[in-house]
Amino acid sequence: EVMDTYARASEIKIVDVDITNGLTSDFKTEDSAAIIIQNPNFFGLIENLKEIRKKAEDILLITSTTEPLSWAMLKPFSEYDVDIVTAEGQSFGNPMNFGGPGLGIIATKNAYVRQIPGRLAGETVDIHGNRSFALTLCTREQHIRRERATSNICTNEGLCMLAAAVYLVTYGKNLRRLAQLNNQLAVYFAGKLNQIEGIDMVFDKPFFNEFVVRIRKDILSKLSDIEIGVSLENYYPDLKDCYLICCTEMTPKEDIDRVLHEITQ
Repeated sequence: EVMDTYARASEIKIVDVDITNGLTSDFKTEDSAAIIIQNPNFFGLIENLKEIRKKAEDILLITSTTEPLSWAMLKPFSEYDVDIVTAEGQSFGNPMNFGGPGLGIIATKNAYVRQIPGRLAGETVDIHGNRSFALTLCTREQHIRRERATSNICTNEGLCMLAAAVYLVTYGKNLRRLAQLNNQLAVYFAGKLNQIEGIDMVFDKPFFNEFVVRIRKDILSKLSDIEIGVSLENYYPDLKDCYLICCTEMTPKEDIDRVLHEITQ
């Protein structure tokens, strides 16, 4: 919706790409400027960025991530020659707060650094040689012509950024272990659900901490008090009786086993 808003007053045309078996595959690059891929995607699946990059070798490849914790387990985007990376960093030490404020993350190749919206804080030294920070790569428009300044389309989320920085420094190398815990819980839950008659995995593809299952109606009636997962029927009518389920470090294994017990009774 945000992209549609910005594109409405320009000649930019946004085209939705269909999915095949849960992954992005069938898209055309002719007359395209860029392709935006969510990874992990809406279904929690890991996209094949290597194949996408081959097919989109002459246009910008942009990735968007709603759960950047997955980065601690996946290969860096630089290995896939991704041009721009964006993400929502709320899960890095920021509470949900009923939807906001959020923490936007953006990274680009050096060639596009000066086109990044917002203001960049860089590390430097003062006249005494002490470590300090200052705005860098600033354009004059940021200070004298508000209507032309790219920084004015952003909000200052410095407080959220500080919380995320403290969170990441505290975890350090253990961030990978946290990501593995998310994945292990999801794999455990998905595997157990798939063993139950009347519940099937919809996509047989690698995922991070979200997965989709199809649940028979008589089993759903047992889960009415638990409210398990997000129904996908409103988003994809062909995925009727399908639910998106997520496991995080805040999902105790005991809770997973309790749900499994309720289903099998």
